[in-house]
Amino acid sequence: MEMVAAARLRRAEQRIAAMRPYAQAIRKMARQVSEAAEGTIPRIPLLETHERTETAALVLVTGDRGLAGAFNTQIIREGLRLKREFSDEGARVVFSVVGRRGNSTMQFRGEDVANSYVGFTDRPAFSNAREISHDLIQGYVDGELDRVDIVYNRYVSPLTQYVRRQTLLPLEEAEVYGEGIPEPEAPADDELAEAHRRGSWFYEPEPEELLPMLFEEYASLSVYRALLESAASEHGARMTAMRNAAENAQDMISNLTLEMNRVRQAEITQEILEVVAGAEALG
Repeated sequence: MEMVAAARLRRAEQRIAAMRPYAQAIRKMARQVSEAAEGTIPRIPLLETHERTETAALVLVTGDRGLAGAFNTQIIREGLRLKREFSDEGARVVFSVVGRRGNSTMQFRGEDVANSYVGFTDRPAFSNAREISHDLIQGYVDGELDRVDIVYNRYVSPLTQYVRRQTLLPLEEAEVYGEGIPEPEAPADDELAEAHRRGSWFYEPEPEELLPMLFEEYASLSVYRALLESAASEHGARMTAMRNAAENAQDMISNLTLEMNRVRQAEITQEILEVVAGAEALG
C-alpha cells in the first residue's frame, strides 16, 4: 500500500504542477478583461458581500478511504471548530462534504449535510470541481448562503500536510489561487512589454459580459486546486502511515521473536536440568 500511495502521489504532484499554467493564464486574462471593462462593469453577485452572515457554508474535503493517519480526522475536527465559531456569532452553518469518510462521520454526528460528493477523491477532475462550485455559487446568488469557506489539507511534502481554511465566496475576500501559483515572468524586453500592453484586444462576448463567466471559473479553479491538494495530501499521509505501520510491525516481530527465543531457551534449559537431576537420582 505504501508503494501504491507513492506512485499515486507522484501523479498528483504532476497534476498540481500542470494546473499552474492555466491558473496563470486565467489570472492574466481576468486582469486584462477588467481593464477593458473599466467603467462598464455590471452588477456581479459573486462580488457582492452580504451585510450579515446568517448562513455560512463549510466545504470539508476529506477522502473516500481510510488508512491515512489523521488525514480525515483533522478536517472533521476543524470543521466542527469553525461551526462553533460561526454559531457564537449567530450564524447557521451547513456542510458540504467531499469524500465518503467525512460524509459518514458528519451524518453519524447528526450534522446538517446539504451536499455530499463521493467517489473521486483519489483522482479529482475539473468537472467535479465545477459541479461543487456550481452548487455553492447557486446558493450564494439565490441568497441561501452568505459566505462559503472550504477546508482542506494543504500539501507540502509526503511527511507534511496541514489543515487550511480558504474563503471561496464572496470573491472579494477569496484567495483564488493561493500559495504555489507564481506570477508569470514579465518579458525581458521593456519595449516588447509596453507594446504587448498597448496592443488591441478583441473580446467575444464583450468584456462586461465575459467577467461574470471568468469569476465563475475563478471559483471552480479554487475548488479544483483544493481537491488536487487534498488528493496529494491523502496519498502522502497514506504513504507515511503505511510506512510507519510496516516499521511498527517489524519492530513487533523482532520483539516477539526475541521473547519467543527466550521462552524456548528457558524450556530447553529446564528440560536439561530435569534430565541431569534424574540421572543423578538414578546414579
